[in-house]
Amino acid sequence: MFAVTLADQTDFDGWRHAARQLALAGVEPGDIRFSVVGQTTEDLFEDASPLLPEPPTGAEFTVPREVVKRLEQVIHHRDPDRFSFMYRLLLRVSQEKNLLRIASDPDIQRLERMEKSIRRDAHKMHAFVRFRKIDVVGEEWFVAWFEPEHYIAEREAGFFRARFTGMKWTILTPWRSISWDGADITVMPGASKEDAPADDAAEDLWRTYFTSIFNPARLKVKAMQAEMPKKYWRNLPEAPLIPGMIAGAGKAAEEMVARAPTLSAPHHARIQEQYWEPKKMGGMAEEEIAETLDALEKQAEGCRRCPLWKDATQTVFGEGPRDADVVFVGEQPGDQEDLAGKPFVGPAGQMFNATLEEVGIDRQRVYVTNAVKHFKFEPRGKRRIHSKPNSGEVQACRWWLDQELTLIQPKLTVALGATALTALSGKTLPVTKNRRQIVTTESGLRVFVTVHPSFLLRIPDKETAARERRLFAEDLAAVRDLMNAA
Repeated sequence: MFAVTLADQTDFDGWRHAARQLALAGVEPGDIRFSVVGQTTEDLFEDASPLLPEPPTGAEFTVPREVVKRLEQVIHHRDPDRFSFMYRLLLRVSQEKNLLRIASDPDIQRLERMEKSIRRDAHKMHAFVRFRKIDVVGEEWFVAWFEPEHYIAEREAGFFRARFTGMKWTILTPWRSISWDGADITVMPGASKEDAPADDAAEDLWRTYFTSIFNPARLKVKAMQAEMPKKYWRNLPEAPLIPGMIAGAGKAAEEMVARAPTLSAPHHARIQEQYWEPKKMGGMAEEEIAETLDALEKQAEGCRRCPLWKDATQTVFGEGPRDADVVFVGEQPGDQEDLAGKPFVGPAGQMFNATLEEVGIDRQRVYVTNAVKHFKFEPRGKRRIHSKPNSGEVQACRWWLDQELTLIQPKLTVALGATALTALSGKTLPVTKNRRQIVTTESGLRVFVTVHPSFLLRIPDKETAARERRLFAEDLAAVRDLMNAA
């Protein structure tokens, strides 16, 4: 019998070194007892040797890199038998090369359950950590208490460093605590909930906001508890509000129905009447192919390809040179574009224009348009809140976009966001993966991929927003270089 004592619960290097020597010596899993420094063993190791066996001369032991990577993950699981299980799996993989591909094998199923549990625990930690602000020697510091199911605190330090780079923080957990001082991550011993600070003033504001955005009509208690188990509630400042909100959801939903949203503001109705009273097709049938952009724009004024025309003020067509080398395609017009009848004049448009100027692209040299030509919104009192167009609406409006591009024949098209990329490519492609790349469509259209400027306006963290704006400027600078090279 051999005894292996690891430095701590996630000492993968120590486990790996011991496992390799034991495997080379042909030691069976049942002849090994693993423990952690400081762990009570109750005489389990009384007859066990702390010395590892010497492997035979020339012995070799190799396993696929994939199994090492997966074992390095599951060592973070709380299962006390995981060290022995990992060793058994290591031996089996060395003897059965395709073992990892056998989904029905009990050990592989156990491995996958452990991996899934760790991923889910990490997801919960990302979602439910709540920081409280304290003063440390005259500077702001943010402290949070969290109780993960597994030994993942140190493993997830990189995630929190990337998300909260601009602030100094500490996350306390029962096993280990992690801290970021703006330059380095420090790993510290575990803590107790009593070490965490009490509520701060920001939590009252958060509870007010949480209450205000609660939508009783969309409440699904089972789904909510599946994503936010009750064991996490005690560490959330909004948790005391949840039972009462659930209990009153039925009545609140009835009251919400009774307070149906008001119609658009009166001036919207007047403008709509002005534009949509004589709804003509500009003397053309919609299926006719226009020979010029002016004719196409006139034709689009009476578009009925999808229901969005009913509530919009007017069609918002593209704008720019009829022979532009570059066409920028956004998602849809917003509130201000809908009223003005021109694309990219609202807040996102202003950021777009400023970034064009910053990188040296003349707005007058490019053509700007949208994948969808009518404003889709939800009325909320006197305001109209942007609503993302669905795939059917994007597909219906693609007819107009295709005609625009056919008439302009641009050398390069720029997709601003996911909706534009879907409309141009005809399929769903991830923006993040394809960002700053050129996607060539089946028709030969060259599409440069970047984000929509409205994305930048929705980022609450100032440092993250500034970083994303720099990246957007770099994207448009790449478009400028492609224009100059054409």
